[in-house]
Amino acid sequence: MEVILLERVEKLGQMGEVVRVKPGYARNYLLPQKKALRANKDNMAIFERQRAELEALNLKRRQEAQGVAGQMSGVRVVLVRQASEGGQLYGSVTARDIQEALKDAGYKIERRQVELNSPIKSLGSYTVRLSLHPEVSIEAGVIVARSMAEAEEQHAAEEYFEEPAEEDVDGEYEATEE
Repeated sequence: MEVILLERVEKLGQMGEVVRVKPGYARNYLLPQKKALRANKDNMAIFERQRAELEALNLKRRQEAQGVAGQMSGVRVVLVRQASEGGQLYGSVTARDIQEALKDAGYKIERRQVELNSPIKSLGSYTVRLSLHPEVSIEAGVIVARSMAEAEEQHAAEEYFEEPAEEDVDGEYEATEE
């Protein structure tokens, strides 16, 4: 089935492109979400009349998303979960859990904006991509720990290893006499 994209769709195309997709994808996702129109002469004419309006709306949404991205830069959430001695979680951390933690931190993020390939099943520190707009995404830190104290230890260890090594400004090292 051929459709006209009304906005940029990741891994598919840009606004205004006519693309061929499977009928189920069009019927169940693109058309109901108003991300596309069926490709025919009437819809092409409708799209061309609305193109400037759609581009302005897309620009406004992108600017809003960039503003939110600026506020959220460096955001890190902590999720406290029960785990075995080996670090395996009893259960898992999903996109919904991350979305709820971000919501509790004061950010308005939907579950579908959290891009998590598979649920997190062990303790540790992770980087998760948040897609705020088809053209704007950021990375958020997620720490999964048994307690807040353990999470703070993980965070402190990360900061220690991320600090650059100190060198002399000229790149020369001074020898010390003993």
